Amino acid sequence: MALEDEDLQPRTVKSKPKDLEPLSIEALELYIGELEAEIADGVEFWGAEEEGRLLGVMGIQDRGEVALVRHAYVASGAQRKGVGQKLLRHVQGLVRKPLLVGTWAAAEWAIAFYRRNGFVLVPPTQKDSLLRKSWSIPERQIETSVVLASRNPEPNRVEEP
Repeated sequence: MALEDEDLQPRTVKSKPKDLEPLSIEALELYIGELEAEIADGVEFWGAEEEGRLLGVMGIQDRGEVALVRHAYVASGAQRKGVGQKLLRHVQGLVRKPLLVGTWAAAEWAIAFYRRNGFVLVPPTQKDSLLRKSWSIPERQIETSVVLASRNPEPNRVEEP
């Protein structure tokens, strides 16, 4: 099954692009308490659906000099069909600043996805300070995470791995 723009249906607001729509908290149906806090903190969620079935969600959060990809999920049956890439391209189009992704260092599948889509690993010498500055996460999570960048978050500082 190839995912085409016309296969994606809006979930809520009718004034947004027709293929991807910001999702209401009711539509997310996952981690409601955590996601309510994320939305209150400025995370805007976008989703893709097909035939009334939610295929994937991705959040984006403006953090001043950078924007963050937050809570990116694709249903297992929809993986490797372009849903994640479509959501990523959409949120990339919403910002004109570096886009950062933080994920567990052990999440090799997620790292591979972002690298296939043009992101580069931020060197370990920079990732801790970026995580502390841009995310609100525990120290243990900082130790076990990596950051990937779509564009250089600090000119001349992000190196190819």
